[in-house]
Amino acid sequence: MSALPVADALPYPTPIGHRVTTATTTEVELRRHRVPTTLGEIAVAEVPGDGPTLVMLHGGGPGASGVSNYHQNLAALSQHFRILLPDQPGFGESYRPTEADLDERSITAITVDALAQALDALGVGTFHLLGNSLGGAAAIAFAQTHRDRVSGLVLMAPGGGWLPFGPTPTEGQKEMFKYFNGGGPSEKKMASFIRTMVFDHKQFGADVVRARYEASLDESHIAFYHLYNAAFAKRHGMDPLWKDLHRITAPTLLLWGRDDRTITLEGAQIMLKQIPDVQMHVFGRCGHWVQLERSAEFERHVTDFLGNLA
Repeated sequence: MSALPVADALPYPTPIGHRVTTATTTEVELRRHRVPTTLGEIAVAEVPGDGPTLVMLHGGGPGASGVSNYHQNLAALSQHFRILLPDQPGFGESYRPTEADLDERSITAITVDALAQALDALGVGTFHLLGNSLGGAAAIAFAQTHRDRVSGLVLMAPGGGWLPFGPTPTEGQKEMFKYFNGGGPSEKKMASFIRTMVFDHKQFGADVVRARYEASLDESHIAFYHLYNAAFAKRHGMDPLWKDLHRITAPTLLLWGRDDRTITLEGAQIMLKQIPDVQMHVFGRCGHWVQLERSAEFERHVTDFLGNLA
């Protein structure tokens, strides 16, 4: 996307220190918020809409961000929701947690704190919450600790709440861990990473590989990723959110690719047993990126499920 011009006028009051820019794509208008928190600045993209607020949290792969994770779905979903797409700490345009930060708290705990502050600054009270992979872990943790704020929860192959039967790290997790190691990032390694994330990599051509590769080259993101991987190893994986799944009170929809090689399907059983109000849809011939591999069906399930909660 080209550089974003500063907005001349804003349709709502702007909190002190909160900066907004705007841009228009061929399908949707994006407003870019820069929201200060006590942890650091959080970048939030907004797609305006008249419906309830839907906060969408991205995964943790190299070069990931809110918009890149869900760009393909925004035109359809913005017909029903006001969409907020935060860049989680360490990713996109948000601040980078330090080694000391990651020693003190997990990336999931950091994200929940930053997200709560950013949403407060944006004047968001109750909202629907959606997350996949790393963002799914943050969504679970937020729904466990801020139960009065989450009106509907959609989880796509979320970390933390999943309890795998097979060995870990999984094939997809190994690809993520090695991407910035062994000579650093390359288009070839990005292509290998994407092949592991999806069922049919032919859906994602060289232009997609190149764009995601270029998004992964920010030096501060690379430095953070090394710290993030080291912290992940020290903690022996993600927070064991599965222990408190019963604390989720929001109606919950699980979306999973049957052929996911990163957060594997069999680990979902504990979520089906422990989340009080839960339903699930499994997509055959689909990997870890449900929102891209099966975009139309993903959009329909999210819209129908959350729409019925209104």
